[in-house]
Amino acid sequence: MSSLVEVAVTASRDAVTSRTIAIVGGGASGALLAHLLIRHMDRHVVLIAPDPSPGRGVAYGAAEPWHILNARAGSMSICPDDPMHLVRWCRDRGDAVEGTDFLPRSLYGDYLADQFAETLEESGGRLWHHVATATALRRDADGYVVYTDAGPVRAEQVILAVGNPRQQRLPGISDAAYASPHLVTDPWSAYPKPAADEPVLLLGTGLTAVDVALSLTEAGHRGPIEAISRRGLHPLAHPQLPPSSAHPDLLLDGALTLRQLLSRVRLAIAGGADWVAVVDTLRHRADRLWAEFSDGDRERFLRHVVRFWDVHRHRMAPPVAARIAELQEQGTLRFSAGRLRSVEPDPRGGLLVEIEGAAPRRYAVVISCTGPGALPGSADPFLNGLFQDGTVRPGPYGLGVDTDPDGRIQPGLWLVGPLRRGHTWETTAVPEIRGQVDRLVAALTTTNVESPVR
Repeated sequence: MSSLVEVAVTASRDAVTSRTIAIVGGGASGALLAHLLIRHMDRHVVLIAPDPSPGRGVAYGAAEPWHILNARAGSMSICPDDPMHLVRWCRDRGDAVEGTDFLPRSLYGDYLADQFAETLEESGGRLWHHVATATALRRDADGYVVYTDAGPVRAEQVILAVGNPRQQRLPGISDAAYASPHLVTDPWSAYPKPAADEPVLLLGTGLTAVDVALSLTEAGHRGPIEAISRRGLHPLAHPQLPPSSAHPDLLLDGALTLRQLLSRVRLAIAGGADWVAVVDTLRHRADRLWAEFSDGDRERFLRHVVRFWDVHRHRMAPPVAARIAELQEQGTLRFSAGRLRSVEPDPRGGLLVEIEGAAPRRYAVVISCTGPGALPGSADPFLNGLFQDGTVRPGPYGLGVDTDPDGRIQPGLWLVGPLRRGHTWETTAVPEIRGQVDRLVAALTTTNVESPVR
């Protein structure tokens, strides 16, 4: 497929470049983009990604059978006007699925990959998958050149769909510990599993820590697993069925301060409203509320409220929550609050970890589950190069990349996916990314896509 792209983008440079959109990234955001661009624009589309089957990305490509989506099937369709599309796809495969079910993440990855393959086949040659890793981006007289390890791709418009940044380096962890095979900085990579009865420490208590705990125990680990974070809060559980009550009226019209919003949430729940319904109501208005907060309220939210929001908003599927509760009852898994002071190699093997207020303890393996770090420090090499040459700038609070409301970074260069966070708040779930994609494609369509360089 790469050779097709090279022929297409070099054989007739002026004709092809002016009608080519390049997507950098082959996860869910990139696959959704390709799907909508082919259906709504008369353009050539090149998706640049090393993934053999675009769509899966990190979120769905490294998933094991016990890793379950934390959203119901009825909200995960790639077609916003056809919410049961995923459910029908599953049924066509012989899976008895309802819209309220929580599906394995690997199955959802299959769905996204299948939809990309179908779009590729139906595109009439307008969609190409350039199997490569992007290494740099440059503007030229006709638009942009995306340099890759399999040759350059020229395009008039480029859309970055590169996913989350890497985890940040944590203070207190020595260089020697970072060099140790007993410290795992990428929980989705292959790493040597500890002996079955050895203690394991997870840094972080969110959904990633939940997934890692499941993987360890499914692989036969019997030793203690401790997950720590500053507050020790772990994700709450989805109810078996969605709330039956109507969404509560939180009186969200008009700009609110953070204090006013929290007061209304507390009053609604104290008055008998289902907290799940309250959180879901807030979720659908989160971007507007975030935009209307003052800078001070946004900073207070990030310091004091965000972790409470995360554990209520990003919930565990019921079967996952049941298994986690079982591990806790058995004493295998423990969530605790603590501040990491130091991590050093232990002469006996493993790592010696000191938590503030406690004696140092040895762990066979320490696995970082802290989530994406701040930008630009946590950028991967490709994105870091764009920061270094000034092509992109960090967005508010280092949460993402600076864009306009449609995702435009500069003329001809766009962004979709989690790196929009900062300007918007809800940027990680498929329904929100799907909305970003819709708005970006609409912007491309209505602005009469012209060459960004004159």
